[in-house]
Amino acid sequence: MAHAENEVFIRRNTRDVYDFLANGLNNPLWRPGVTQVRLASGPASGVGAVYSQRMAGPGGRSIDGDYQINVAEPGVRLGFDVVAGPARPTGSFALSGHDAGTTVSFSLTLEPKGLMKLMGPMVTKAMQAEVAQLENLKRVLEQDS
Repeated sequence: MAHAENEVFIRRNTRDVYDFLANGLNNPLWRPGVTQVRLASGPASGVGAVYSQRMAGPGGRSIDGDYQINVAEPGVRLGFDVVAGPARPTGSFALSGHDAGTTVSFSLTLEPKGLMKLMGPMVTKAMQAEVAQLENLKRVLEQDS
């Protein structure tokens, strides 16, 4: 199993951070690999919402990275499953409020199947790069406060 996680402290309240994360249309603002995103179906920011994404892939190719929200606990937790693309991890954001802001934990887990098992180290490295983007989230949200 491949797993990656990261944590960052953001000087914003939990509800602001949650609302920003739950709205998939914000992804290009903090995840530079996302080139296009739209709400494909379901309730915006709620359980069942599917966001269709195009992402910069290997060799300059564009790849799918659609995901569906499977957990939506405002101000506390947001979970999702990637439903299209070469890798289909499960991810979650856990939020913990403090007087001065919010601690955000971002984790991704993937159970590789087939040929993906042979690419384990590369998949783990890509997932680590994805969770490291929490630093971008921090920068974007703190500059707006």
